[in-house]
Amino acid sequence: MSNLLTPLRRDRKRDFAAGAGAALLRSKVTQALLTRGTTARTAGELPWRTAFGAGLDELRHQRNDDVLAELARVRVRDALRRWVPEAELVGLRVERAGAVLALRVRVRAVGEGGAPEVSLSIDLLKEGAR
Repeated sequence: MSNLLTPLRRDRKRDFAAGAGAALLRSKVTQALLTRGTTARTAGELPWRTAFGAGLDELRHQRNDDVLAELARVRVRDALRRWVPEAELVGLRVERAGAVLALRVRVRAVGEGGAPEVSLSIDLLKEGAR
């Protein structure tokens, strides 16, 4: 099976839902950014590919300053380059509000200038994408 959408869910044929275009791109980006990858302090979340992920979970419960914001930006950029090469990073905004570090990510399919942009927001305090 290929082009599965995450989180995994069933389609009308009682199979795992697959997708294409913007839905598939959003799914791939979300999975790459929210999966724990191997870092100096943690083993990866996926036993079969421990390096997969961005390591954003390590940024939770840290001092919310300019250094943390830059580290988040670099981790997002590097994870997308490595794990979702078909995604072109169009915009990345890091917002700090109190204890919350929020990432606003915009991507589109590489080489498709007219392709619609996919946007998602990640709040590191809650660790979830919208």
